[in-house]
Amino acid sequence: MSFTSTPRGARLARLFVSHCLDSWGHAYDSDVNERLTLITAELCANAVRHGRVPGRDFHVRPAAEADGERLRLEVSDTRAERRPVITIPTAPDAESGRGLLLVAALADGWGVIDRRRGPGKTVWASVRVTRPPVK
Repeated sequence: MSFTSTPRGARLARLFVSHCLDSWGHAYDSDVNERLTLITAELCANAVRHGRVPGRDFHVRPAAEADGERLRLEVSDTRAERRPVITIPTAPDAESGRGLLLVAALADGWGVIDRRRGPGKTVWASVRVTRPPVK
């Protein structure tokens, strides 16, 4: 789904992912929903701040991986030359620079690939799903 490259678009993308996860059986207060929603917030904020091209939207795609054991989130923007890298802020009281550290801590895997259809990149993250015991 596409969202405007604005803070409002990033907030709506986060709500969209949380709602999708809830409708797939991962309640709003579940570990999986909370982790992927926070990851969504960070990746969408980066897309708006660093991947924005005027007049272009960013795209969010939540999906289950083929093995059924992980959920994957993809956030795509049109800035191919600005690939994210994890950096450690030089000042301990810096107000930014920790988003990808948070993504790396919350996700079971993450990375960056070329965008499938068109210019840009896709930042993805996956989270392992624990299935509830069968009763």
